[in-house]
Amino acid sequence: MTIYQELLGEDFQRLHPKLQDRYALPIGKPFYGVGTMVKVKTGSPWLKPFLILSARWQFLFPESGKDVPFTIKNTSRSLPSGKTEIYWERTFHFEKISRNFNAYMTIDPKRKVVKDYLGEPHLFYSDLKMSVTREGRMRIRSGSQRFLAGKREIPIPRLLEGVVTVEEGYHDAREVYTIQVEIRNRMVGRVMAYEGEFKAQPL
Repeated sequence: MTIYQELLGEDFQRLHPKLQDRYALPIGKPFYGVGTMVKVKTGSPWLKPFLILSARWQFLFPESGKDVPFTIKNTSRSLPSGKTEIYWERTFHFEKISRNFNAYMTIDPKRKVVKDYLGEPHLFYSDLKMSVTREGRMRIRSGSQRFLAGKREIPIPRLLEGVVTVEEGYHDAREVYTIQVEIRNRMVGRVMAYEGEFKAQPL
């Protein structure tokens, strides 16, 4: 049983069958996808120094664009503690530079949240709440967040949090996975957003 099956329980069966395949992620069998982000947008110009700094940690980045080639790889692995961790590698291939948006996910079954450690080395932590829509899509929303400074975890005030919403589906006629992601801040609005599609590819 994967961390997403454990977290969603019976609701996992309500996902589109292709999404069930995608989120099964058995250890030793990564999911790899190749596609295009129709649009990638960042926010206010004054956020650019923060986004440039974040890019050093393979987290957020300052570039925007249209029809940006994209790859995604999800790898399930067993930790020494016995927990299962999913390593997320998302790469956006802009004309002059490629940017990564990486994360490490485990779950907290008692609180029923995904524990999302963002960046390499980890820069931010966020709780993620996952649910299944009536159409069988995966919906993800962020919860409480912390800034990581070495071994210290500093709670981020609610007004400074990045409010994340993700919806992933599958388009049967076109045989592609669809993805919409938006990261907003309650004070400054959009921090980053991207939208597009990808297909599973063998490694």
